Amino acid sequence: MYDSTCGAAATGQCGKSQREGDGPPPREPPPAPLERDYSGFDIVKATQYGAFARVKELVEAGWDVNQPDHETVTLLHWASINNRREIIEYLLSKGAKVDAIGGELQSTPLHWATRQGHLEATVLLVRAGADASLRDAEGCACLHLAAQFGHTAVVAYLVARGVAADGPDAGGMTPLMWACWKVSAVDPARLLLTLGASTNPTDRSHGNTALHWAILARNTTAITTLILYGNASLDVPNLRGVTPLAMLQSSADSLWVGSKVSDKIKEHAVISSKKNIFRRLAYDKKFRWWCVVSIPFLAFYITGLVLEMDAMYPIKAFLLVCFYALLHFLTNALFDDDLKNIFPLSVYLATKVWFYITWLAFVAPVVSGAATAGFLLCSLALWYTFLRSWRSDPGVISASRADKFRTIIELSERGGAGGGFEPARFCSACLLRRPLRSKHCSVCNRCVAKFDHHCPWVANCIGAKNHRYFVGFLVSLVVMCAWMLWGATRSFTARCGAAAGPGAPLAWASCDAWLAWVSLNAAFHLFWVTVLACCQLYLVVCLGMTTNEQLNRGRYRHFQARGGRSPFSRGPLNNLADFLGCGLCCASVRARDWAAAGLDEPDGPDGPDGPDADERPMLSPRHFV
Repeated sequence: MYDSTCGAAATGQCGKSQREGDGPPPREPPPAPLERDYSGFDIVKATQYGAFARVKELVEAGWDVNQPDHETVTLLHWASINNRREIIEYLLSKGAKVDAIGGELQSTPLHWATRQGHLEATVLLVRAGADASLRDAEGCACLHLAAQFGHTAVVAYLVARGVAADGPDAGGMTPLMWACWKVSAVDPARLLLTLGASTNPTDRSHGNTALHWAILARNTTAITTLILYGNASLDVPNLRGVTPLAMLQSSADSLWVGSKVSDKIKEHAVISSKKNIFRRLAYDKKFRWWCVVSIPFLAFYITGLVLEMDAMYPIKAFLLVCFYALLHFLTNALFDDDLKNIFPLSVYLATKVWFYITWLAFVAPVVSGAATAGFLLCSLALWYTFLRSWRSDPGVISASRADKFRTIIELSERGGAGGGFEPARFCSACLLRRPLRSKHCSVCNRCVAKFDHHCPWVANCIGAKNHRYFVGFLVSLVVMCAWMLWGATRSFTARCGAAAGPGAPLAWASCDAWLAWVSLNAAFHLFWVTVLACCQLYLVVCLGMTTNEQLNRGRYRHFQARGGRSPFSRGPLNNLADFLGCGLCCASVRARDWAAAGLDEPDGPDGPDGPDADERPMLSPRHFV
């Protein structure tokens, strides 16, 4: 096949500056790069190297832009494979056939551009009317090539432009199958699922689904993505009657698929079996959910009972060690990652319920009714802020399918080497533009505006819409724990007598072990919640940043430019007013944040594009053969 090599780029050498006296050395501007002489290039080589002036000269002299070389490859093919934007536009303006067939694979220029992952060339050809559904000699359309070579941005653009995400090639292979068979990264498989690709289609030759192909390739990332994210079926047989479940179970070492997938396989196998009712019950989702909810309540109560036993402390300690070892075994056997994420929430709820029961049973009889009423009224603020932190929208950024497609098209057609798909402004998982200070939460799998952190104690993200409720929840919890300790002290004094000195806690614990156990929990919660509340208020009020920004400020350019300081801080009083919602309107705050960071909003210009086309090396199409 036609091939050529590019020569070395001309380089210049800057002279070294000399110091004059003790002052700084004078700076001399670097010499301009030498202009390369393209006058001896033929039109094919000039097109490959991006020598626009030479191409234009030869075309103006009478060269037919549709004339193929000896292997039926046109100039538009060469310009597309090397992403020569200016030449592509010129050739199209001169009447170049956008769907010309050429090369051994009988490919179009769009095939060449998508195979190489050139988004700019793809955009120009599609806008010029290129047919993305045409197949090459191997039966692949453009989307299949982009998927099997892992070109995520090209995949997104083609689907947004109307190419079917599940369109089969000549052998029935869908883009998702090709991605699972060829690409070990999470995208473009996850992207295709987000764009609506199905995991159910099978190819014609083997009857394999995308999951079959991922298992055959031992593609752990694709298997995890299909099973956990795409809900791919494990029971679809191929033409030989083999299911993905059987393929995974027959593997000599199934640990290579990862613990999450292994748990999913075991769960599916047990539920499908009718032999062992106890194992089926252990993998039943409702049963396990109730275990997550009830175990903390029972553990708190049983611990208190053991502490109240009339036995020596070593015996009590031994029983508690055995009990918590059993709990550790049960939680590992019953809980998957999703259930473990809500386990801290269950612990919090169990602790607070036992606080109320203890107050009513032990504290209320020895304190005034006003104290009990104050404790309960304080709890109203706690539960209000807790529910708003737990159940309210933290600021999830969402968009309709049509809006996502419009965003992809707009960002792709902006120009530049990568379009507008900068990770700081575009989320490849959610397929949307995200505002400044937002972040994609890996636990919730969603983008959250002004993301602070994902809190396991409220089982929710903390972001723009619930951050102040979360801080209110922390402050209310500090007050409740302090009130609980005060009530417990009054109860100890009334029931066990006054005690003073370092031995007072031990004396009270011997008198009433349950109340001592509850007081210990209240003291522990009081300590760490106070520390967390102070850290949150310090970050928000004094530093003007979120927890995520404080931990990752070295990754954000607008923090790097200011030595790690927040560009969004306007002083403690203004920061507090903004946090409480007493400042300007949301749109003004958003615009001010972008201005403070020295960036344009997503709707504005994106800044300079990538390097000039002429500075990029020529690509030889050896991989086409």
